[in-house]
Amino acid sequence: MEERSVYLDHNATTPLHPEVANAMRDAMSCFGNPSSMHSFGREARGLVEDARETVASFLGALPEEIIFVGSGSEGNNTVLSILSCPSTDCSCDREHKPHIVTSVIEHPCILETSKCLRGRGNRVTYLKVDEYGKIFLDDLRGSITGDTGVVSVMMANNEIGTIQDICKIARVVHEKGSLFHTDAVQAFGKIPIDVRELGVDFLTLSAHKIYGPKGVGALYVRRGVPFCPLVHGGHQERGRRAGTENTLGIVGLGKAVEMRASEMNDEAERLAALKQTLKQGIEAQIPDVSFNGHPTDCLHNTLNVSFAGAEGESILLYLDLEGIAVSTGSACASGSLDPSHVLLATGIPVERAHGSIRMSLGRENTLDDVEYVLKKLPGIIAKIREMSTAYERR
Repeated sequence: MEERSVYLDHNATTPLHPEVANAMRDAMSCFGNPSSMHSFGREARGLVEDARETVASFLGALPEEIIFVGSGSEGNNTVLSILSCPSTDCSCDREHKPHIVTSVIEHPCILETSKCLRGRGNRVTYLKVDEYGKIFLDDLRGSITGDTGVVSVMMANNEIGTIQDICKIARVVHEKGSLFHTDAVQAFGKIPIDVRELGVDFLTLSAHKIYGPKGVGALYVRRGVPFCPLVHGGHQERGRRAGTENTLGIVGLGKAVEMRASEMNDEAERLAALKQTLKQGIEAQIPDVSFNGHPTDCLHNTLNVSFAGAEGESILLYLDLEGIAVSTGSACASGSLDPSHVLLATGIPVERAHGSIRMSLGRENTLDDVEYVLKKLPGIIAKIREMSTAYERR
């Protein structure tokens, strides 16, 4: 009996890169507080600042524009929360603008934060998307008012992989006099990103999506943009994020970014070829399937597919029994049985959304992995459809 382990859920999280693990292991003896002035603290501070330089260079930013945070979710919460804060004691010099514009397919940390802020008296406008998951620029232009503090649109969707036209979006936002944030957690390390070329004011990233450790991320804040901390109580990160820095995690993030700089381009080409082989194999062997997301403006590693007459959760569990790990959507919403809000927003019927899985490839996947999936998946879909009265009626 053939036994194999195939991990196709890299958009949820990635394994530690061996070089990242080595760098973190080497840094474990550096226990000093980066804020301390003695030699132990200075050693830790050096590691933190080296990582900051690496992240900034990869983004085309200045080191002082990088704030280390605990996660992508924290970074996103920070941007939305500080710019909608009505406090007269706020430490940044800005005019209070209580209106937020975002899209209906954002990550739950954006949507739930927006919902919370709306409950506190802020206004939120949710932009619709087309069948591929792209926002309409005319809708964006019409949604921004004089009270719009920030517009937040993700760079690449975590479920369907669609990449937004960030340069055009930022240009529209700035023409209307507002600030622009993009959640680049899924895009960072997969496609080239230069914050100057994009014209963004804020950008969020996370280490564990690029073969780094969990529990650490970064927030880019363009120099001169109004800012006040979400987490108060300390001078760390130039007073912008209180709390002793996670030195080990930051070292891991820095090393992960360093490895992305050397591996990203070659990996993108290889994974794009594997994704195409996987897609063509599914089309050739399994009837009644449809693919979700933009056909070209899409992450090279992400394939979201719907199988008529088959529940996504059932597909996931049967694949898991064969050693194949996939997802039915966002890992942050994995406890919900509701259909994907992303797929529904693109106009996909509820039944089709329920029958969808996401396969996201990574640096260790091979052609043998893809062939193994194509060997197991057709039989699994056939078995599920045999038990489905909905598919029989088709």
